[in-house]
Amino acid sequence: MSMNGYSPPDEDTRTAHINQTCCLLDNGDRCGRPAGNASYSVRIQKTVQQRKMKLKKDENAHHSYICDHHKNVIQSVRCKRKRKDSDDDNGSPGVDEDLPEIDFFQMPVNTLRRYKRHYKLSTRPGMNKAQLSDTVARHFKSIPVVEKEALTFFIYMAKNFKSRFDQKHIETVVN
Repeated sequence: MSMNGYSPPDEDTRTAHINQTCCLLDNGDRCGRPAGNASYSVRIQKTVQQRKMKLKKDENAHHSYICDHHKNVIQSVRCKRKRKDSDDDNGSPGVDEDLPEIDFFQMPVNTLRRYKRHYKLSTRPGMNKAQLSDTVARHFKSIPVVEKEALTFFIYMAKNFKSRFDQKHIETVVN
């Protein structure tokens, strides 16, 4: 029966995964556990790939439901990123966070040298680009940043002051 364009799903479609087994191959062997309501989505597949887990969807499976065991295994290896100022981190600042990685080796040598000079990093003379980029990367990761202050300052500066790039754009429009 349809009400307001909504028709409830049949009992068969709501419980279709109950009589099925997990769709995953664990080390090449098909899992025999009953499938739960968790689906092996593209996002979860990426997580499994990134963590180099030995799980793969069985091509012969006609569904994408996984068992509760594999769901818990996948959830346990996922890094949950917490904000530094959150209350639920139990005061443990040593937790490794999932931060974006910067490849300093891709930067020009002149930029690395300017960074070194600006922060007055002491290095031995005659360092090659790889050594210099490693030194800069180590220093960059050691700089403490208070997220709230940095964002507040950025927003304040963006709203109240024009940058030199804005000035150049205004000059070209006026001329």
